[in-house]
Amino acid sequence: MLKRIALVTAVSAALMASAAHASSLSIQVLGQPAGSGLIAQQKEQPFFTNLAEHTGLDISVQYLPVDVAGVPDTDGLRVLRSGLFDIVSLRGPQVSRDEPSILGLDLIGLNTSFEAGREHVAAFYDYVDNRLQERFNAKLLGTWPAGPQVIFCRGDIGGLDDLRGKRVRVGDQSAANFVGQLGATGISMPFGDVQQALSRGVIDCAITGPASANSGGWPEATTTVLPIALQLAINGYAINLDTWNSLTEAQQSQLEAAIAELSNEIWAYSEELYEDAMRCNAGETPCEYGNAYSLTEVPVTDEDLAKVAAAVEEVSLPIWARQCNAAAADCEAVWRDTVGQKLGL
Repeated sequence: MLKRIALVTAVSAALMASAAHASSLSIQVLGQPAGSGLIAQQKEQPFFTNLAEHTGLDISVQYLPVDVAGVPDTDGLRVLRSGLFDIVSLRGPQVSRDEPSILGLDLIGLNTSFEAGREHVAAFYDYVDNRLQERFNAKLLGTWPAGPQVIFCRGDIGGLDDLRGKRVRVGDQSAANFVGQLGATGISMPFGDVQQALSRGVIDCAITGPASANSGGWPEATTTVLPIALQLAINGYAINLDTWNSLTEAQQSQLEAAIAELSNEIWAYSEELYEDAMRCNAGETPCEYGNAYSLTEVPVTDEDLAKVAAAVEEVSLPIWARQCNAAAADCEAVWRDTVGQKLGL
C-alpha cells in the first residue's frame, strides 16, 4: 500500500510538473539593431528581457537584435509571416518596402512634431494593422517614433537647396522621393553601414534621428546638421498571428497592455532624447545621454519649413498613393478619410 501511494504521488507530481511546463510560454523576439541607440538599449531590450515581470505571464524570452541575428532589417514582415520569430520590432521605414501602407503613418512632411505624429498614427493605425493581418499573418501591437529625422552632411550646407547633386542616405521611399525633388540621389542603406559610408565619402549626407546618429558615431564623419524634422521614423511591434491565437484571451490582454505601455514610454523618451542629442551633437550642455561632438547646426529657414510642409500634398502623398493603391485599391481613400481629414486634404 505504501509503495502504491508513493507511486501515485510521484505520478501526480510528474503530471503537475508537466502541466506547469506546458502552461509556460516561450517566445523569440527580433529587436532593433544593437547600435541603433538608447531606445533599443534602455527601453526595448530591458522590457523584453523582463517580459514576465511586465506582463505577469509565465513567459521566457529570447531577444536578439536584428543585426546580431543576421537578418536584414528590411525583412521584418517576412520574418513574422514565416514564424521564425514570434514578435518583431519593426523598422517602419525599412519594412514599408513590403507593405506600402506603413508609409502612410509617416510621409515626409506629415509628422513635423511629436504631437502631430501621435494624432496621425492613431488615425491610420487600424488600417495598417488589418493589412499586416491579411498579408503577413501578423498583428500590430504598438507603434513608436525613433525621433525627428534630420540631415547630417559632410562639408557645409546652408539649407535644403544645397542637397542638389549630393548622395543622401534615406530610410524609406518617401524620403528618397523628397530628396530626389531637391536634385539629390536617395540611397537606401542599413543603419550600421552609414558611418563608414560617410567616412569614405560613399555618401555625402544621411538622414536619421539625432540620438541614433549620436549612438552610431555619425558626427565623427560629418560636420553639419540641418535640424529640420522631415519624419518621425515610426516603428512598431507586431506578433505572428499563430503565436497570438495560441494565447488565451487573458494572456493576449496582458501582453497587449504591456506593449502599449512600453510604446507610450518610448514616445515620451524619444522626445527627451531628441532634445538632448541635438545639444550633444552640437557640443552644447546639458548633454546627459550621448557623446559630445561639435557639429555645426544650420539655422532652419522659413523657406525650408515651407518646402517640408508642402511635401505631403506635392511630393510624398501623390507618389505614395500610387504605390499603395497598387497593393490595396482602398489605401489612398482610407488615408484621406482618416489622416487626410485632419489635414484638410
